Amino acid sequence: MKNDRRIVILGGGYSGLMTAVRLARRARRTGARITVVNPADQFVERLRTHQAVTGQDLAVLRIPDLLAGTGVAFVRAAATAIDADARTVTLDNGTTLGYDTLVYAIGSTTDTGRVPGADVHAFTLDGARAAGFAARLRELGPGDAVVVCGGGLTGIEAATEIAESRPELRVTLLGTDRPGAMMGDRARAHLDRALDRLGVTVRTGARVARVLAGSVELEDGATVPADACLWTAGVRAPALAADAGITVDDRGMIVVDGTLRSVSHPDVHAVGDAAAIRLAWGRVHGTCQSGIPTGQYTADAIARLLRDRPLAPFRFGYFHQPVSLGRRDAVIQFTRPDDTPRRAYLKGRAAVLYKEAVSASPWKMYRLGKRMYVTSIVSRGGRATREAVPYRPAEDVGSERVESGSR
Repeated sequence: MKNDRRIVILGGGYSGLMTAVRLARRARRTGARITVVNPADQFVERLRTHQAVTGQDLAVLRIPDLLAGTGVAFVRAAATAIDADARTVTLDNGTTLGYDTLVYAIGSTTDTGRVPGADVHAFTLDGARAAGFAARLRELGPGDAVVVCGGGLTGIEAATEIAESRPELRVTLLGTDRPGAMMGDRARAHLDRALDRLGVTVRTGARVARVLAGSVELEDGATVPADACLWTAGVRAPALAADAGITVDDRGMIVVDGTLRSVSHPDVHAVGDAAAIRLAWGRVHGTCQSGIPTGQYTADAIARLLRDRPLAPFRFGYFHQPVSLGRRDAVIQFTRPDDTPRRAYLKGRAAVLYKEAVSASPWKMYRLGKRMYVTSIVSRGGRATREAVPYRPAEDVGSERVESGSR
């Protein structure tokens, strides 16, 4: 069956590339034309950003190489506007792409807009700001202070990586809750010991009031010296979808139905951090663990739509919380589908090997996916995910976890 459908995928991260590689194989006999659009041709391993900023040499992975042999076209450009009615995307290179199906995989960035001064005086692990943080770390000397704001998994990995690679620096981790609050007691105890061993000062219950040029001011009036501040608390999606009139939530993420299609524009599929997904057990938070399965599901869903076949709703459950604690230690908390902790966990060398396997798995999966069908879904969430539930805005979700980065 030949239908000559134009499928445009915006974003070449974990979710976007999974969609592209799998869809190329699923739709190879349909005549569909698939194009991936991304501002850079290098694939950013967000699972390793905390390593990159501390000066570690990482493998260079290029998107064209990962797509080679799939028939997928690659355009190095950034999308500047979407006309959802005309079904076109305007790029910063002056060209316009038409589409019949759009996959929105642009993802999210760290939200520095909610606390005064964070957007000016704090670095993040996103793009150019990550490079700026790496440069700033190189300028620091013995006794200088680094403050990591955000006690989630991203903040923990960054703080421990900095403390291990630069033991002469004073590293402080600020968070409203204790590090590893979502873990079980034994995994969290190992995490606490690692932070203490690496000399990381942990301040819990710390709500940041504002970020200044050389310090972080807390709501209780205390001031924490900061020769460099790294912000890892909270995420927000770009305004591209909202500006196009596509329905988004309060953080700019596209509100989707049970098949990960926009509730306002069904020809738009949202994956990864770009999608506001809610299952029966709660809201899916942005991680590599959930993002790649959304790409896999969406590739299969589009292939079925090309053949006029019905869709089953997206099903997913979490399996683990892998956390690096520098290069020589880690902790892995195994979880129930709703991301609450099970009894099982790994620590030490076994956890390091496990975490490295997890970090290296996506690009290996892309390469293997060119030749065969591979799955990225470890858990489908059990009975609770057999039917989608209505979306609820973030302010109604309560204590469900939100953090930057991908795990």
